[in-house]
Amino acid sequence: MKKRSRSLSQKVFLLIIGSIGATILFSFFFLHFLYKDLYLKSIRESVMHQGENTAAHYHYGVLNKEIIDKIHWFNIVSEYEVIVVNDFDELNEHFPYKVGGKPLLESSDRSELTKGDSILKEGYVKSFDRDIVSAVFPIQGENGLIGLVFIYVPLEAMQEVFQASMPILIVSGGIYFILLFLVVNRIRQSMFKPLDDMQTMSREVAKGNYSHRLALSEYDEVGQLAHAFNIMSSSLEEQEARKKEFISNVVHELRTPLTYINGYTEALKQAMYSSKEEADNYLTTIQRETNRLNQIVHDLIDLNYLEESLYVIDKEPIAVAQILYDTLNLFQIRLSQKHLQTDLNIDEDLIIAGDPKRMQQVFYNVIDNAVKYSPEKEMISVKLVQKDECMVFVVTNQGFTISEEDIPRLGERFFRTDKARSRSTGGTGLGLSIVRQIVSLHDGTFSVDSTNEKGTEVSVAINLMEETFKE
Repeated sequence: MKKRSRSLSQKVFLLIIGSIGATILFSFFFLHFLYKDLYLKSIRESVMHQGENTAAHYHYGVLNKEIIDKIHWFNIVSEYEVIVVNDFDELNEHFPYKVGGKPLLESSDRSELTKGDSILKEGYVKSFDRDIVSAVFPIQGENGLIGLVFIYVPLEAMQEVFQASMPILIVSGGIYFILLFLVVNRIRQSMFKPLDDMQTMSREVAKGNYSHRLALSEYDEVGQLAHAFNIMSSSLEEQEARKKEFISNVVHELRTPLTYINGYTEALKQAMYSSKEEADNYLTTIQRETNRLNQIVHDLIDLNYLEESLYVIDKEPIAVAQILYDTLNLFQIRLSQKHLQTDLNIDEDLIIAGDPKRMQQVFYNVIDNAVKYSPEKEMISVKLVQKDECMVFVVTNQGFTISEEDIPRLGERFFRTDKARSRSTGGTGLGLSIVRQIVSLHDGTFSVDSTNEKGTEVSVAINLMEETFKE
């Protein structure tokens, strides 16, 4: 069975709590060590100071009653114990205990004292059941060592103070840890709840459910990530809706010509016609619908190619007016058939950096739409002019008006404003999608405006080459 690992939230939580706990313990032991070290240092210094002062009273080299009385008084008012003796044996009689498991005075200590040097002794005394800090000071006379001053202090006061503070430290440390635990846990929840929600939501997205959104309480880094996740889900939801619509449109667009082809092929196969002219009409319809299928497939392949992220336009300086004239010549027959007039306003000096074949595709598709949807004997306006630092291509026709809600969707695959009319014109519904994509690859803009007064106006704007607008 696979062992379940801890979540990121749990790992961060344990890391923070562990760090806090380790910090508290370190602080506790450090303060204990520091307090003890400073305390012992101050005791040592105090013992040495008091011992030196006491030994200084014997500068006359005699132990008189006045000095002994002063020592007794000092023993009463001070926490230190002071013993004054004449020799080493007498000191051993007054203090027959071992310090730290060793005799108070060893041979090396006696040598130091005989030379006039004091010694410091500290350690555990079993009879007192505590540690002591002590010092022995020599009293020098005219003929050498005449006595010893022994001063010591038990360390019970320090232990009692520390033991008294232990409950306070434990209680205050526990309260601090609990409060910190609650605060950290609240912060953890505020930080990682959106991540948990995102994990749950990602599973729904993986199932194809894009309708859920994350609630945003804060707009920090995690909140921004949740906001980006919401945008992604919304985008996926829109893409899913567009994909379904696209598939529906593709099926619709392909089904109709296939139905015509199948029906008329079956009619020809079974000789369901009364004359050669009727059979020719069947064949013409089959050919038209076959061409229509080929055009749909060609346009889809072309559009997918243009939408590839790695596709790059091969730009070169092009005189767009000449390309526009060549494109207009392709429509002369169709313009004559519908008795359409053209109003041309073309600036022949405009030069842009672009792909000539793709730009002709833009001109052709825009003009083709204008010719398809223009009533007979109407006027089509074609402009190619400079505006600021851009080439602006505008085609206006007097066809039916496009509603405001449909205008933003122009350029979507297979989108038509008038299904029946588009079927009669034979369009694939992909022409403006291709135009929009080519214009985008040229870093240009594409727009459509439609009103009853001026008709439908399609505009394309692309930056001119610098040499053009500098002139």
